[in-house]
Amino acid sequence: MNHLHERPDVAGRGEVSRRPDGRLFLSIDTWDDADFALLAADMLPALPRPLHTVVDEADTELRSRWESAGFTTRRREWEYLLPTAPGQASAPAGVTIGPSADAGLLNSAEDVIRAEIEAEVGWEEMPAEILPRPAVPDVTKYVVAESAGDYVGLVRLAAVPRQPRIGLIAVRADRRRRGIGRALLTYVLNALHDKGIPAASAEVNETNPAAIALFEGAGARRVGSNLELVLR
Repeated sequence: MNHLHERPDVAGRGEVSRRPDGRLFLSIDTWDDADFALLAADMLPALPRPLHTVVDEADTELRSRWESAGFTTRRREWEYLLPTAPGQASAPAGVTIGPSADAGLLNSAEDVIRAEIEAEVGWEEMPAEILPRPAVPDVTKYVVAESAGDYVGLVRLAAVPRQPRIGLIAVRADRRRRGIGRALLTYVLNALHDKGIPAASAEVNETNPAAIALFEGAGARRVGSNLELVLR
């Protein structure tokens, strides 16, 4: 679902989109407080609840506009910058880290991982900007951990204008706490370094200590934060 809303008497527009987890996100693009309020007043009565949006925490003016429209803070996501550099992190015995070559195994692994996350904390707790899952995965965007003919962990990358972004890094529940996540991340950062790319970015929910430890252990530094706001 994508919906654009414009008013002829307003310098701006609003857009509604449905994220991969089913949540509706609203953005309103205008510099003027009054125009923002007019677009919000037009759109909000016609939209279902809950309704979400994401703002840079440092942008207090924009945050105030959303709060004036009734939105409240649901959670915070840390933005990280990861330097790429040669490193070593061995995978456990029987696990091989490398590029994906099998779209079928990739789909199966994502099915299992998504179901596990949904059962544990809920997919809605994943970063709001997580990449949509393509119907046919592009295997060139993945690095996987393979064991006994199955993919037990994966990293999915997105190409953005300035630097790659780690859109998803996950390990199957029965294979966690064995160093697979660290080996996957190290492999990706090494490969990017070899291509002359100095850094990658990632977003992490502030309530996910395992992911925070993984990224900070790889030398990531916090460069900002986003707030997910919700109107119920």
